[in-house]
Amino acid sequence: MDTHQYQPFFHTLIAIVAVVMGVGFSIFRVWTSHQRKKEMLALHHKERLLAIEHGRDVPPLPPEFFQDDRRQRDLAPTAQLRHALFWLFGGVALTIALALNLRVIERAAWGLIPIAIGLAHLAYYLAIGRHQTTPPAPQPLPKA
Repeated sequence: MDTHQYQPFFHTLIAIVAVVMGVGFSIFRVWTSHQRKKEMLALHHKERLLAIEHGRDVPPLPPEFFQDDRRQRDLAPTAQLRHALFWLFGGVALTIALALNLRVIERAAWGLIPIAIGLAHLAYYLAIGRHQTTPPAPQPLPKA
């Protein structure tokens, strides 16, 4: 059986699976974020109804509801350093893998792109990121 005749099919299949998985992951992430916010709003609504029922002041919506929690995590100094090291070491690993696998130094140069991204992240962290303070954790609402 000649496997070379199926090679174009497998290349196409890999591309299709990669696109479907990428789009599917993005949709799943948006859906879970929406579900989390929907549940938080429902719980807050229930809390407001109970406050009205018991004659207490209606608590306002917490400011965290209007913020993207992922955005706060990405601004933390530790996240900046993590991104820098991820890109830097990923690029080094890619360069070594391409150089050992293909034995062609020109193709191994593609690994320099993630190395450059990692160095840019590291330079930002060293210049600005490590001097930033970690954003404060949200304070719980006082119990009435």
